[in-house]
Formats: sequence, structure tokens, C-alpha cells
Amino acid sequence: MRIAIVGAGIGGMAAAWDFVRAGHTVTIYEAADAVGGLAAGFKEPNWQWSVEKFYHHWFGSDADMLGLIDELGWRSEVIFPRPKTVVYYQDRFYPLDSPLAALTFPGFGLLDMARFGFVTIYLRYLASWKPLERVTADEWLRKAYGERVYGMMFEPMLQGKFGPHYQDVNMAWFWARIKARTTRLGTFVGGFQAFSDRFAQELQRRGVTIRLATAVQGIRKGAQAGLDVTLPDGEVEHFDRCLVTVSPAALAKMAPELPEAYLSGLLRLKSMGAVVMVLALRHQLSTQGYYWFNLPKRAGYPFLALVEHTNFLSPEYFGGDRIVYCGDYLDTSHENFRLTQEELLERILPALARINPDFRPDWVRKSWLFRTTYAQPVPLVGHSANIPETKTPLDGLYFASMSQVYPWDRGTNFAVQIARRVARQMLSD
Repeated sequence: MRIAIVGAGIGGMAAAWDFVRAGHTVTIYEAADAVGGLAAGFKEPNWQWSVEKFYHHWFGSDADMLGLIDELGWRSEVIFPRPKTVVYYQDRFYPLDSPLAALTFPGFGLLDMARFGFVTIYLRYLASWKPLERVTADEWLRKAYGERVYGMMFEPMLQGKFGPHYQDVNMAWFWARIKARTTRLGTFVGGFQAFSDRFAQELQRRGVTIRLATAVQGIRKGAQAGLDVTLPDGEVEHFDRCLVTVSPAALAKMAPELPEAYLSGLLRLKSMGAVVMVLALRHQLSTQGYYWFNLPKRAGYPFLALVEHTNFLSPEYFGGDRIVYCGDYLDTSHENFRLTQEELLERILPALARINPDFRPDWVRKSWLFRTTYAQPVPLVGHSANIPETKTPLDGLYFASMSQVYPWDRGTNFAVQIARRVARQMLSD
């Protein structure tokens, strides 16, 4: 078969890996000028490693992603440093990423510690997700953990992640985070972009065509069978099958021949955008060596997470720069999608002095701003009924996106999982 893939993220490339090894002819179309999708990165001339535009890492439990890397023979180039993650409590930050840290956390009394431990064990080892999607995370967590633990730990996370929708998100989403995630965080030697570029080169070596800076304009039924894919210059390519791995809204725009019921289902799906400022600092921000700061909006921080990447990886990889992310999930109507880079930087810098009182604006050597309107699906109560079928009603057209990995959360591992599952479906069909 001749197969088109829309999107050269890691999921789209994983599907191409399966198709080409099965003997099919594959073309990948990517609107950006590089492969990698939301895991793509950038690199300064004096850096040895790339830096992701939107902070990424792998978990020790990411079996699909690590399994793909095993197939490629590159497992020796995956590293798992042990960074420190901290939470905010009474104007200070405390580690809370291990049982020992929970025992010594000053915000917990004995009853809090007991509830925290027992409820977390229940979610990780005993609970099933299906009943949990019938209740909101806000309601379930408040009752199970108690008002004190919920208000201190989980409510700020939900508010930061989903903004005005935080009380609508179902509990299955939270269950999946507890179930699938680990404190071990991994990356690829050279960064995610190094992995993506190398993967693309391996696909091309096997005969896959990758067309960058080529945004697909339309997907329609062919004159007799198959699908016609329209490209920016009006060129039309014919394929037997097509796999789309971008957002539901983008699919709806590309394939207007889809039935109204399927199209309206795509457009009903909610998602949050992301705004991320990356800073190259001249000095270490967290002198305690903390990597990930979970920041409550109600404490006055202008972003959800502060991530000091060079407390995870050595600054030697980045020419001595200290790399810091300031990231937030926001509705796409939020003003941060309209403000200039200079205006956003002006709002962010005062918060850094709260992390380190010695911080001065002249510590910033350079900054970069990245925004995407599709970063975090919002799963509502009963969300499994809203998931679009991966085999669309348009014959030969398939869909695999992070909006369909539910109950799991978005990430490269589940992008690989769903893309390869749909690839198998396409091959069997």
C-alpha cells in the first residue's frame, strides 16, 4: 500500500516504522521544519545537547517508548538521572517524591500521612479506572485525601493544569497519573531532538519519505478508491490509506467530507494550550539542586511549573548555561497567547526572585517563547463515550492523537502506543 502519515511527531514516526517494515510505501507530511512534534527541540551553537521547546522526559514505566528504543537498538543512550521535585508549603519548597519525603513533610500530620499513603496505594495497585470516570477528580480527591491534603497538593495542580475547567475533569485522568508515572525520569543522550532526528534518518534509510514544512491542506475521497491528499501548492498525492496524528480540530479542517456526527465529536473535545518560556541563565537558580517546582497560582506565581533543566542534566551540555523552563497550561483565549515575549518575560522575572533572592534580571543571557494551542486534553465525566474512533467513517482515513490515549495522560509513550495500535489496525484492515 501507499500510506500517508500527517504529523512527524514520535507517534507518527513509530507508525511509519511499522508500515515500512511490513513492506509498504510511506510518506510523512510535517507542517514544521523539523521532526519531533511537541517533543521537538532547539540548540544554540555552543550547546552539545538540544533543549525541548516544551519540557519532556520519559518515565521508567514507559514500556511502549522504551520498547521502541529497544527495537532501534539505542537503549544504551537512554539515561535516568534522579532529579528532585518539590511542592510549595508556607512560602517554602519541600521534596515530596518518596515515602521518606512524605514522612518528613511538615504540612502533613499523622492522619494526613496515613490517608496520603493508603489512598495512593489504593489508586496505584487496587483501583480500576472505569468507575472513576463517573466522578470528578475534585470531588473524589477531596473526600478520599481530606480537605487539608487536597487543598495543599492536588487542588493547586488541577487548577494549574486545567484552569477554569479543573472541577470538571474526571477522576480516571488522575488515576492514570498515579498508575503510570514514576519518580525516575529519563531522556535521550543529546536530547529529544537528537532522538527524533536519528529516528527520522533511520526511517529514510529504509525508504520512508519525510516532507517537512508541508502542511496538508485537505484529505478527500479519491476518484475511484483511496484518498487524495492536497498539499500547500495545490499538488495532490493519492494514497491507499492515511493516518492523521495531529489535533482533532486540525483533522476536522483537513477532512470536511467526514460525516457531521464525527466532525462535531472532534470539535466538542476540549483541550488546553501551553505557553512556555525557556531561559538561559548565567547562574544556578535553585542552589538546593531542585529540578521541578509545582507552583500554586493562588500563591501569586505567574506560571504552573518552574523546571530547572540543568538540575536534571549537567550545564556542561549547554555551554555552561543554566536552563530554566517557566510553563503554563492555559485556555487559548488567555492573554498570554497574545502578549509579546518581552511582556511575558517582564511578568515572569519577579517570580524567579522568590525562588532565589539573589536572582537579578541580568542573569538572563537569552530567552525563547514557545506556544501551542493543543497541549493537554480535558477529559470530562464519562469521557470514554466521547473518544473518536481511530478508524474514521471516511474509508481509508485513520486518526491517532493524544485526545484518544485516555484514560492515560498525553506524552510520547502513549503517542507511540496508540499510533502503533492504529498501524496494526490499518494493516489488518
